[in-house]
Amino acid sequence: MTLDQKRTVVAGLSFLFLGALLVVAWVEGGKRRFQPEPEPVVTGESAKCLKCHEQKTPAIAEQWKDSKHARLGVGCYECHRADEPDPDSFLHEGRRIAVIATPKDCAQCHKEIAAEFEHSHHSKAAQFIGSLDNVLGEVIEGPLAAVNGCWQCHGSTVRFQTDAQGAVVRDKSGKPLLDSTTWPNTGIGRVNLDGSKGTCSACHSRHAFSRAMARQPEVCGKCHMGPDHPQIEIYEESKHGIAYRTQIEDMNLKSESWVLGKDYSAAPTCASCHMSATPNQPVTHDVGARISWTLRPVVSKKLENWEKRREAMKDTCRQCHGPDFVDGFYTTFDQTVEMWNDKFAVPAQDVMNALRARGKLTPTPFDEELEWTFYRLWHHEGRRARMGVSMQGPDYTQWHGFFEVAENFYFKFLPQTRHAAKGDPEVVKAIAKVEAMGEHAWLKGMSPEDRAQIDAFYKERYGLKGVQ
Repeated sequence: MTLDQKRTVVAGLSFLFLGALLVVAWVEGGKRRFQPEPEPVVTGESAKCLKCHEQKTPAIAEQWKDSKHARLGVGCYECHRADEPDPDSFLHEGRRIAVIATPKDCAQCHKEIAAEFEHSHHSKAAQFIGSLDNVLGEVIEGPLAAVNGCWQCHGSTVRFQTDAQGAVVRDKSGKPLLDSTTWPNTGIGRVNLDGSKGTCSACHSRHAFSRAMARQPEVCGKCHMGPDHPQIEIYEESKHGIAYRTQIEDMNLKSESWVLGKDYSAAPTCASCHMSATPNQPVTHDVGARISWTLRPVVSKKLENWEKRREAMKDTCRQCHGPDFVDGFYTTFDQTVEMWNDKFAVPAQDVMNALRARGKLTPTPFDEELEWTFYRLWHHEGRRARMGVSMQGPDYTQWHGFFEVAENFYFKFLPQTRHAAKGDPEVVKAIAKVEAMGEHAWLKGMSPEDRAQIDAFYKERYGLKGVQ
């Protein structure tokens, strides 16, 4: 056989081999592409519901068909069925149902999850009503700002429409009508008519109730965003958020177990750190179980059993980071929160308390500019700084955080407190005590040595003369 003949044979065999690979790939790919989805299991009780809602609300029907509930035979009636004593029950097409499926209904199958959620801070989110936040919304901004804003995240207290005599208004079919200011509402701490608190659909979204959806940060970002608690913005800035967005195809979001380090390792999401399983701990629906500080109030404080909570979070961190990394982060995190407390929060609160004790502020909240300034200091700027460091978001720690804290504290808050004091000796003394703190000594002027050092830096780095 000549060399050319050998080449021809080799080329032919190569093409045959490549063709065989392509055939195998096509066959195997076809198996994956055309493998039929499991058919929904429709119980006798739910069959009539589905047939009707496929026509009236087809999107809802399709969402349910794609859900795990559908494959397990958990349908319309299984979730919405009600007993006659239930306050929101009514007869509908021969069945007694309730419009709102609550955590109490979900607990029929998810008892432990419902109990964890009930114990969580999420389930108590509607308790903010009566706080300064809600005063701003309901009174100062206007009640509909709270209805369509605050309550949509925190949750409403669901009520019925009532007539002039206080009786529940019903439609022609006998269905009780819900107060439109309280429903629809998927606020995480919604107070339901059956006494339960919360709504599972806040994170899982009816009627698919997708675990994959709840594992993604965008779900949390519906509420955890904005000037006072920008967790989603901080996450997107952080290395965690960057890793998630650039490697989302490796996140295995639909995995049954979704154990960090086992089912995925590309990046953490909010759920990874606060809720999801690790090889050493199970999933929890108590989102605060791994949080050691509360960063919400004026002065941050460590929570009850904070050591246990922290160890649970450190276990999560250690799935991706070495122990020195984790310990080093927590050391500077603690020190930064304590710096906020000691340098800004406690001093500012002490001055405000002195002003109130001496009658220099009215009892009405937010009727004086100083109260708005103080509120922004701790509720917006101070929170951003603290939350920025807690989630490793450098820009939110500094420029959107401590920079704005310092600008407010030195050039708005302190001047306004002096004006409000009107020379009162006790208040003036409280302000002077703050100004005398070593942390604020720079405001009285830098030493010639400090100025010379800054000048030298600017000259060397930029060829410019620095401060004089």
